[in-house]
Amino acid sequence: MKNINITELPSGLKIISEKITHVKSFSLGFWFNVGSRDENDSNNGISHFLEHMFFKGTKKRSSKRISEEIEGLGGYLNAFTSKEHTCFYGRGLNKHVEKTFEVLADMVQNSIFDPEEIKKESAVVIDELYDIEDSPDELVFDKFESNVFNGNSLGMPIIGTEKNLRGFTQKDLFSYINENYTFDRFMIVASGNLEHNDLVRFAKKYLTKKFNPVNKNQRTINVNPSDDLFVEKETQQVHYILGKPTYGYKDTRRISVAVLSHILGEGSSSRLFQKVREENGISYQINTFLNSFFDISTFGVYLSTNDKTVKKAQKLIFEELEKIKSKKVTQKELDRAKEYLVGNMLMSLEGTSNRMIRMAHQMMYFGKLIPVEQTVKKIQDVTREEIFDLSNELFDGRKVANGSLTRVILSPKNFLLKKVSKEIICRQLQLTEIK
Repeated sequence: MKNINITELPSGLKIISEKITHVKSFSLGFWFNVGSRDENDSNNGISHFLEHMFFKGTKKRSSKRISEEIEGLGGYLNAFTSKEHTCFYGRGLNKHVEKTFEVLADMVQNSIFDPEEIKKESAVVIDELYDIEDSPDELVFDKFESNVFNGNSLGMPIIGTEKNLRGFTQKDLFSYINENYTFDRFMIVASGNLEHNDLVRFAKKYLTKKFNPVNKNQRTINVNPSDDLFVEKETQQVHYILGKPTYGYKDTRRISVAVLSHILGEGSSSRLFQKVREENGISYQINTFLNSFFDISTFGVYLSTNDKTVKKAQKLIFEELEKIKSKKVTQKELDRAKEYLVGNMLMSLEGTSNRMIRMAHQMMYFGKLIPVEQTVKKIQDVTREEIFDLSNELFDGRKVANGSLTRVILSPKNFLLKKVSKEIICRQLQLTEIK
């Protein structure tokens, strides 16, 4: 692809860059294909905790100096952790690429993880955990994935547990890095007004630590049938998810799921938004979601409403699922969904950060870069028949091979959740009674 270069060093480290000459800035990411999926019950949360600790000082820089050196040049550093990867990234003006690279390299190689800093930062992350506990619209998604992925590391929350966060030691952090931060899971990805050969030179100059060559841990997934989950929480609203596992990045059918998701519940023209919010006025938030991983995704409907209208909202949701199962979507509706997906993708690529993230995701999930035009074609090739067949597959609750439809409902303690119309599920989708 034009202006994109890939270099693999003898160590196995990959460097991917895209030169964009009409901008004056860059986005540079140090990506590790490591996340909470690589954890276990005893160290759950350590990937995210490490993301914090890499900013807390190296052998030659304090935490304050790390920030000052980049912010003093008009740029910034940040990071994020997901269930499958961790990214440390910097943005800035193109003349400061080398300094940003050097600081990031220092952080990932020479962080000292001072025990006093570990103690202080554990309190900060625990506070972040409490924020999630106080945010029911976030918490309900954690509960949903822990439910549908029960028995798998994908079900564990990224932030971890308070017990683990209070117990992490310097030794724990270094051991986890030694095992998981390996060259085969390490990539440097950049987009902007920069030179690829410079990045290769910076890597040879500043990345001198001998990371282990290969991560021997294999990621597996084994979906077990899950029951409904009722979470009692002091909230003003009822937060409701109905969903199931479906195809991950490695399966081309995921594109069709994305189109179906838009038709059902993404955007204000979607069926669920129009039916539940516009026509009946019983929910401010209602949308579908597709949260994807390499080998699996979660797909479902989320809404928040009050305890007096949740039964009606659920009934409306199942009526819409029945409609899309029983009759093919119109070509006009399908075309509108495709244009929405294509338009949003193309608009997102107007910034260097999103372009950098897109390249990294493609290399991690597909092992290659996929031209935008090819992705657009895959979206445009989705047919009405595929949407019809997919709807009948996903919303047939009798199928348990990939997990049946499951509800997770978070509500106030004084709301008797188990009275929420289970018979609707059995009648509308011919499900067996949920225990």
